[in-house]
Amino acid sequence: MQYTLYTYTLYNIHQMTILHLETSTKNCSVAISQNGEMLCLCEEYDENYGHSEKLHQFVNWAMEGAEISLNELDAVCVSKGPGSYTGLRIGVSAAKGFCFGLNIPLLSWNSLEILAQSQINKDFDLIIPMIDARRMEVYTAVFDNSGQMISEIEAKILDESSFQELADKKIVFVGDGVEKSKSVLSLPHAEFQTGIHPSAKNMIHLAEEKFMQKSWEDVAYFEPFYLKEFVTGVKKTQ
Repeated sequence: MQYTLYTYTLYNIHQMTILHLETSTKNCSVAISQNGEMLCLCEEYDENYGHSEKLHQFVNWAMEGAEISLNELDAVCVSKGPGSYTGLRIGVSAAKGFCFGLNIPLLSWNSLEILAQSQINKDFDLIIPMIDARRMEVYTAVFDNSGQMISEIEAKILDESSFQELADKKIVFVGDGVEKSKSVLSLPHAEFQTGIHPSAKNMIHLAEEKFMQKSWEDVAYFEPFYLKEFVTGVKKTQ
């Protein structure tokens, strides 16, 4: 068996041009940033999960909008999940392809951290992002006001007792799991933010942090963080 050693010789620690890919939910999102500033964002929320057709087109549009070429990229940052199995595979596969082809580092953050970034430093004690996991289940974790995770990521089945230990806190719930949570959660100080999804624009600060720390993924072995095993229907027998 032959092994190839990849040495990252193209990145410039003083000029961080990063491609960001977020495909963990129905929002297909691509951004280009340079030195922590967003140059271009291209995203669309699609109920039919059209990521396979749209992602590379969005990358091309973002590159054109930012007026840069692929060869100018210093790294790719991808959302690793949890979230949609298909969406995650599409995003991670594309990110790994770019990194292999361009010989640049791969960065990743989990989708709940990315979602929590949309609410940091606002007037809340806690941020609780929720990604729909079907039926009454969500992928979730608890974050403080600055976006630091203070609980483990879990697949949580919602009921009337969920998060009651936090009832005295001012909480913001955010993500595509919010709609179904509103109908069961009874928390006097909670706010429910609908219509907000993980977006590549909220990956920029996180990616810059990991790039500076050289906290890179192993491109060959990196896999999405599914949290739960994929379950398919059982074929009926005659």
